[in-house]
Order: sequence, then structure tokens, then C-alpha cells
Amino acid sequence: MRLVLDTNVLVSSQLTPGGRPAQVLQLVVDGHALPLLDHRVLTEYYDVLLRPRLRIPRPQVIDLLEYLEAVCALLPVGLPHVKLPDPSDAKFVECALAGGADYLVTGNLRHFPAEACRGVRVVSPGEFLRRFTAP
Repeated sequence: MRLVLDTNVLVSSQLTPGGRPAQVLQLVVDGHALPLLDHRVLTEYYDVLLRPRLRIPRPQVIDLLEYLEAVCALLPVGLPHVKLPDPSDAKFVECALAGGADYLVTGNLRHFPAEACRGVRVVSPGEFLRRFTAP
């Protein structure tokens, strides 16, 4: 299964171990899901997760992101271009489209209106887990 993780999922996974975002990340670690990234997404992960106000230990962030980079499908930046209410979110949909993602997992569904996402299935961590465990 191929998926794109919005940055808020990674942040939540680090701040609330055992929560739904952490469970989604664990599926990646266990090899059940292949994360899709491009350099824009990876850069945002670093920029956000290393913010001092989050108080996530730097070695923990570096280990997580180096792991994701090692196991991911790293995509070239490019087409297709997507227009979303917050242009900084477009890279996640573009990455999902370019990599043929099964899901884009986010805690901010309202940032990804269906009509702008060109068929990308955008789901919350809880919805992703329900779909993953459904018979």
C-alpha cells in the first residue's frame, strides 16, 4: 500500500505515542505501507519536526526522517500541479498523484477538498486504520 503522510500526522505520531497517527506510522515501520515523498515534503518534515516549540528531541527527528527517506519511494518534483486553498498543501496531493498513492493521510481533511484532489483518497488517521483493518 502506497501512502503520503501529511506533516501533521508525523508531528502527532511523535507527540502522542500510541495515538492513531503513531499507529499509522507503525504500519510503515512494519512494512505494511510504503511512504511516498519528494524533496519538498521531506524538507517540510524536517522544518516542522525540528521546531523548538514542539520539543521533539533532534536525534529522534533525525532517526525518523532518515528511516523514512531510506524506505520511501522518493519521487521527482514536478507535475501534476494542484491548486488547494492553502498552496503549501499542494505538494502532498501532487506527490500522491505522481506516486499513485492509495491514500493521503492527514489530520486536516478540510485542507484537502475532494474537487481539488483529483481522485486522491484523503483520509484521517482513524479512517485509514479502519480501512486497513477491514476484512
